[in-house]
Amino acid sequence: MTSVTPDHPALDTVLVVDFGAQYAQLIARRVREARVYSEIVPSSMPVAEMLAKNPKAIILSGGPSSVYEEGAPRLGRELFEAGVPVFGMCYGFQLMAITLGGTVDNSGAREYGRTPLHVTKNGSTLFEGTPAEQSVWMSHGDACSAAPEGFTVTASTDVVPVAAFENDERKLYGVQYHPEVLHSTHGQQILEHFLYRGAGLAPTWTTTNVVDEQIALIKEQVGDKRAICGLSGGVDSAVAAALVARAIGDQLTCVYVDHGLMRKGETEQVEKDFVAATGVKLKVVDAQERFLTALAGVSDPETKRKIIGREFIRVFEQAQAEIIADEGPAVGFLVQGTLYPDVVESGGGTGTANIKSHHNVGGLPDDIEFELVEPLRKLFKDEVRMVGQELGLPEEIVQRQPFPGPGLGIRIVGEVTKERLDLLREADAIAREELTKAGLDREIWQCPVVLLADVRSVGVQGDGRTYGHPIVLRPVSSEDAMTADWSRLPYEVLAKISTRITNEVKDVNRVVLDCTSKPPGTIEWE
Repeated sequence: MTSVTPDHPALDTVLVVDFGAQYAQLIARRVREARVYSEIVPSSMPVAEMLAKNPKAIILSGGPSSVYEEGAPRLGRELFEAGVPVFGMCYGFQLMAITLGGTVDNSGAREYGRTPLHVTKNGSTLFEGTPAEQSVWMSHGDACSAAPEGFTVTASTDVVPVAAFENDERKLYGVQYHPEVLHSTHGQQILEHFLYRGAGLAPTWTTTNVVDEQIALIKEQVGDKRAICGLSGGVDSAVAAALVARAIGDQLTCVYVDHGLMRKGETEQVEKDFVAATGVKLKVVDAQERFLTALAGVSDPETKRKIIGREFIRVFEQAQAEIIADEGPAVGFLVQGTLYPDVVESGGGTGTANIKSHHNVGGLPDDIEFELVEPLRKLFKDEVRMVGQELGLPEEIVQRQPFPGPGLGIRIVGEVTKERLDLLREADAIAREELTKAGLDREIWQCPVVLLADVRSVGVQGDGRTYGHPIVLRPVSSEDAMTADWSRLPYEVLAKISTRITNEVKDVNRVVLDCTSKPPGTIEWE
């Protein structure tokens, strides 16, 4: 299997060095919101390799370590002497301080959560135009008590004497807190001041740049060969297909695998709405029996994911043979709608632990015969939606709520059967219908509906005792799926959904609400 991850040589790039922070991906997103392109690299990357990427600026993330811990991440002094503007946050701030001769005390001066910040130099590069007193989000145990020589202290707190410092001559800046989180009231402004004033960057990265650049890269990668793209009915695959179609036209054939794991009405939506919007060639493969047979007797979620990924590729290989027979030229490329969170959660990109396999990333067989084209691999979900709008896709496709590649197969806790799929489809359709009626589609990120197939609960229906399945509602709010909180839906909406499901869906006698954030829970149950 070959996966091509295009570089971005034409863009001014900011590198975000990840020290294991829970917010590293959020920093990258905030930079992009400032219309500057960013990429995440692991702190284990040698400094020479970082500088070889020719970054226009570097941001050092926070992290869980103390700078005094044995084995804590370090950076060579040469990073700060290369002339590249650097902005340290939290751990990155402390690392910059001790590397350049400042003092960081392991004194137990802890600050967590919202903290008042006192700006001591209002006209500084970072703080100009912001209040002298502002609320910031702290998360640290060590504290900087003396800035390196040549640095000006620009902020403090009641506990920390050096909460921010700047060196305009060397273009080095740092803050003890997390400006990337919304709890830091002027955090985005501070970040933009570093990008525009400190690093001298211009806000020129737009979705038009993304589309133009990816079209050029796709043309170069695919050449005169053919490609196929799997349409799932979701935003990611639709935007990826539309982007590739814009690049190579009728060299692309889209394949929709009806694996029987889709939600109610989605197959019809793909066949009608997407083709009408893009004019692409679409081949529909009915593989429902194949997937159900492969999943029979399987309850382990990772095994289910890998089976679905394996069968998905095998169906594509069959479709490839049929396309070749019909059209002649060999199909050498497979287009996938892999996103940045997919890569990160599958253990790719930053050296993070594997949370789950993803059939677009970690669940593919090793003997796949296609070269992958993944034009969205560096994008977050909100950026994908903007690219879709730029490509002219209709609102009902671009704004569709996320849906996992393995479909309802991972929303059934237990064995996947046709009867259980039909049951879950009906419950899911009711939940979606009521959320739409209540005007909540844009208020929540998504609402997975989960069937606890291997669990039974006692109920009373029709004056008789029942022993049915529970259904779980999992409404969540998020910006990019890296972190999420459960959505506080109105009680009357929850009541309507529960009443309708227990009345209209056979063998369901209980509806429960999942009110767990991410972390510690993932959005999907499996």
